[in-house]
This record gives sequence, structure tokens and C-alpha cells, in this order.
Amino acid sequence: MHGAMHKRGCYGPQIVQLSDLKGEKLGICVSGGLDSRTVTHRLIEAGADVLGFTADLGQPDETDINDVVERMRPAGADTVVVDLKEAMAEACFMMLRSQAMYDGGYWSTTGIARAVTVHGLVREMEKRGCTVLVHGATGRGNDQIRFERYTNTLAPAMKVYAPWRDPTMLAQFPGRKQMAEYLQQHGMEAKIAKKRYSTDANLAGLSHEAEDLEDLETGCLIVEPVMGVWPHDAPDEKEALTVRFERGRCIAINGESVTPLQAMLRANEIGGRNGIGLSNALENRVIGTKSRGVYEAPGLELLGFCLRAVFQTTMDRRSTGLFHAMSRLIAEQIYDARLFDPGAQAALAGVDVFAQYATATVRVLLYRGNIYFDALSDCPHSLYNPADASMEASDGLDPTSAQGFVEVLQCEASALANAGQIANPFWSLD
Repeated sequence: MHGAMHKRGCYGPQIVQLSDLKGEKLGICVSGGLDSRTVTHRLIEAGADVLGFTADLGQPDETDINDVVERMRPAGADTVVVDLKEAMAEACFMMLRSQAMYDGGYWSTTGIARAVTVHGLVREMEKRGCTVLVHGATGRGNDQIRFERYTNTLAPAMKVYAPWRDPTMLAQFPGRKQMAEYLQQHGMEAKIAKKRYSTDANLAGLSHEAEDLEDLETGCLIVEPVMGVWPHDAPDEKEALTVRFERGRCIAINGESVTPLQAMLRANEIGGRNGIGLSNALENRVIGTKSRGVYEAPGLELLGFCLRAVFQTTMDRRSTGLFHAMSRLIAEQIYDARLFDPGAQAALAGVDVFAQYATATVRVLLYRGNIYFDALSDCPHSLYNPADASMEASDGLDPTSAQGFVEVLQCEASALANAGQIANPFWSLD
């Protein structure tokens, strides 16, 4: 892990402004958009040595990730494309294994992508002698925290420059109109397309936010899904799907062996066409504000549902309670940019203890946004014995043997009642 051998205290705030960057070698995270090109050219204009970096995370809205290189070229900096698709797939599997859903039960597709992105890009920046990481996140959202905290933890010696917190940059570029005019003045094509919302995409899914979606009177159906369709537009027939898990990892879909990357691509395709994994969330940001987003995560939702069926079969009651606590912690660590911290490491290690028993084949039926459980088989660590739970005569648990257990419970209940400690705080006992 980067910075593991550094024995240093906290330096306190390191405020880096445009005037501090002359002579530094900057690694800027770019997407090829208006912001990226504007900041890149302005940094070069300020005398900085700038090299662009973009992560290939299997973005479903990019037909060719190398187009980013061509879009950035007129801004004056070369761009390095770093292939992180396999790492992103493994990160998805980690989220699936830990069932890490955030605030209201949605998959934190952007949060996990930032961990993979910074981890991958910082390494490449260090190899090329970069001393400053530049990101284009705003000063009002989560991503500034994610880019910077992950850089602080993975490469503590690297400085971070946030142009959209720099008063000089904010004064020069208060909006997209000024950015477009700046690029045009320097001979670059720049068009401002009116959008109803913005989109961030990766293999795990898409998040749509901002613009019209900031108004809570705007319905989520203004979003046009990229990875699939809304349930009402899905086929009017059920589709069967079989998923094989071994030790909490999907190894086959419909009988065909898959790598993690193949599993996510296939699950995204199948789930997407059946309207799976679309959600609307009003989430609690790290900085204390709320944000409204519409999310697509068809593959995670589909595989996550199937794996939950296995966990329900293999976990006892107390293990399930502990697992849920660790799952919530991991989801928050992902959201808060603390995935590489000791707390997350410990929780993930605990999840792996339970995941080692999660081996089974699950069959589900998909229909217009719904996932129906159909069958579970080949589960060697199953705790479920139908005979023990049956309401019919069986060779399972002898129902008369529960008499003693019920009497033990009665002893405690009677003691509480006789001591006057039983009360009903919910409705009148009259």
C-alpha cells in the first residue's frame, strides 16, 4: 500500500492554488469534457507541466475510451489511459460479497469507482514523476473528499490541487459559458449542450444527478437509462437465470464459466434489459448536505439478490446480525472514502469468513424490474433442513422437545411481568 512506510504526522491543510503550480509536474484526472479541457489548458498556461490520466472502468456510456485522448489533445497535454476494468470488476465482487448498499439501499457505484480510480491512477502518476494530483470535483460534493482522502492515504507525499475550490479559477470560470468562451478563444471547439441531468458511469453502474434532478418535483422517469430500460419498457415475459457461486464469488451464469469482468458485463446486460436495478435516492453526503440521484446498477442488483439467497441459507441468526453490521460499515467506508482504512479491512476480513460457506446454485426469474426466487441447489453448507421446520409430521425436530425451552422463556417473562417492568409504549391498553 502506498505510504505504508511513511512515519509522518498530519501536515495540516495544504492549500494549493494556481500560483503554486509553476514548475510542478501535475497528473490531472480527465474525462475529455469541457471542465477537463479548460483546466488542463489553464494549468499549462500557468506554467505547469501537465499530463492527463483517465481510468478505463468499463464505462457503458463510452464506446471507445481512447476518444478521451483525442478530445484532450487540443488542450495541450498528452493523456494516459489506465486499464482498470479487472480491478473494477473485483471491486464489484467485493461489494457483492459484503452486500454493501448505502443509505436507503442503493449500490454506491460512484463511491467504489473513486477508490479504484485513485488507487490505479496514483500509481501511474508516481511512475511518471508527478508531484500533484489534480481533480475536477466541485467543492459541494462527495468526490472532492474521495479524490483527496484516497490520495492522502495512498500517496501521502503527493499534493492535491482542486481547481473548483481555487478562488482564482472560480472567478475566471464561474460557469460553463465562460469555459466554452475560453476554449474557443484558444482555438478549441466547445459547445454547451443543454442537459436535464449529468451522468457518471462505470462497470458497476451509473449515477444521474444535478440539473433538473435537483428539483424534487421532477420525477425520476426523465432519466433515459443507459444500461437497460425502465421496468414498464421491459419485455412482457419472464426470463430465467441461473447463477453459480463458490465461496461468495460468481463463477458461472447460465452454466457458462465467467471471470469477474465477464460476470458483471453479462449480469448488466441481462438485468438491464429486464429493468432491474433502477432506483431513486435522496442520500446523505459526507459533507452533511443531501443529494438527489437516480441510479442504475442492474448487474449488482441481480447478482446481489442471488447471493443474498445463498447467505440466507448458510448463515445462522447471530452470524446474520454481525454480517449486517459489517455490511453497513463497509458501505459507509466506501461512501466516505475510507475503503483502505483498518475498519474496512477488518470488516472485509470478517465477511470473508461467512463468504467461505456461500457456495450454491441459484435460479431466479426476471420480470419487469422484479427478481423472483425460483430455486437453490448444490449448497453443501446449507443450514436449512425442511424436516425441522415442517408443519407436517416428519423425522425432524420433535415438537414435544420444545416444551422445556418454552418454559425457560416463560420463567423470564413472568419475572418481568411480576416485577412491574412490562409496559406498552405504542398504544393504549384500555
